[in-house]
Amino acid sequence: MTTKFSVTTPISLSSRVILLVGLTLVLSFILLGTVIDHSIQHHFAQQDANELAVVAQSVKNKLQTLHPDANTDEIHNALKQAVAGHHGVYFAIYSSQKQQLLYQLDQVDLSPLLLFPAQYRLSADELISWQSGQHAYRGGNLVGYMLDAHPVNVLVAGNMDFHIDFLERFRQTLWMIMSIVWCIAMIAAWWAVKLGHRPLLKVSRQIRDISTDNLHIRLKPEKIPDELQELVVSFNTMISHVEAGFKRLSYFSADIAHELRTPLTNLATQTQVALSRVRSVDEYKEILYSNQEEFDRLTKMVSDMLWLAKTDNGLIVPTLNEVNLHSEVHELFEYFDAWAEESQLTLELTGQATIKADRDMLRRALSNLLSNAIRYSAAQSVVRVSITINQSEAQIAVENNGETIPPEHISHLFDRFYRADQSRTRNGEGSGLGLAISKSIIDIHHGNLTVSSSQGRTIFTITLPLVRAGINHKQTQETARQC
Repeated sequence: MTTKFSVTTPISLSSRVILLVGLTLVLSFILLGTVIDHSIQHHFAQQDANELAVVAQSVKNKLQTLHPDANTDEIHNALKQAVAGHHGVYFAIYSSQKQQLLYQLDQVDLSPLLLFPAQYRLSADELISWQSGQHAYRGGNLVGYMLDAHPVNVLVAGNMDFHIDFLERFRQTLWMIMSIVWCIAMIAAWWAVKLGHRPLLKVSRQIRDISTDNLHIRLKPEKIPDELQELVVSFNTMISHVEAGFKRLSYFSADIAHELRTPLTNLATQTQVALSRVRSVDEYKEILYSNQEEFDRLTKMVSDMLWLAKTDNGLIVPTLNEVNLHSEVHELFEYFDAWAEESQLTLELTGQATIKADRDMLRRALSNLLSNAIRYSAAQSVVRVSITINQSEAQIAVENNGETIPPEHISHLFDRFYRADQSRTRNGEGSGLGLAISKSIIDIHHGNLTVSSSQGRTIFTITLPLVRAGINHKQTQETARQC
């Protein structure tokens, strides 16, 4: 059994705009046509109501002048004058009680009007329409009185054939005009969309021309329509990040090649020297010990790079435990005490805080910062570590006195293999990944690691959250005050 998957192609932006414009125009034309048609019909109804009201009033007036015993000719002559000057208007008079026809002008049957209650006045909204044969009529049933105050029904109506013919022709013309306007509007909308997309196509071509060889190219927002400026600015920002990342990757590749080349060259050179002639056992041991140091250096470098690669992909998950920062730093002081004494340095620790963190990771980050501070401190100076609490955060500042780091190097100190003096020789000072590892560890703990350097004073500051770690903030502050 074979399963087929169909991929639905998204509707293009041009099609969406044109469909939306077309649908909007159709709805607008329907609404406009309905309003116009209703207005014309109401106008005709009001016109008919006014004319029929005049005729009805004239008939009522004539009825009040007629004697109940008047003969048919007298009634006909008197009532005929009521519609003089009115064309297509008919009326009939029925007795109110027996509904008998008393008089009718022409042979138009107005009896359907008797089905509706008699009114005292006509209005456009209350006119009654009906079809009789091939003709359409509209009229009303009114109350009238004879000379002896005898009530009668005065039925008046007008022929609607002219109105209906006019409305049919008007509707055909109106919808034909609207159809033509709709077609013209759709063509104009299509052309406008094509013109509107030209700047977007231009930007697309400019973006297509950007490659890894010319990442420095930026689009010019001032030459782009307002609607696309934010897109262009966002693209330029993205390209800046990509360029910076590409440069860091290029520099990292060059640095790692150089860092690996040095110990490999040393190994190859020492091996060639050892094989150049027959040597004693002690000489071979010395060469092997030297090679072992280079192997250890390579192993540490590869291990650190693997650890950084795991952190970049979120594969390192810290094991959180309560960590007393004062105790951890104090134990590190004991470890670095001999090196500090050899370098004529004094280690100083102040402050207290307890947080939840991965003890081994945090100790590794602090160890890297302390070793870095000791290495670059001036002789007979003090390396200070101060622990403070700032609202919901714990801060660990590692300060040393030495040469000021130039501002242009500050933002790159946490890059891998980066050195402020740009020197390529390390003289056994490590793999050049210590600060990068420290930054990754602090990032894993949702903290921040910053550096500042001025007037020979360099401070690395670790900021770790207390609230996120779940530690009671008030208890930590009380412990710090006691310390």
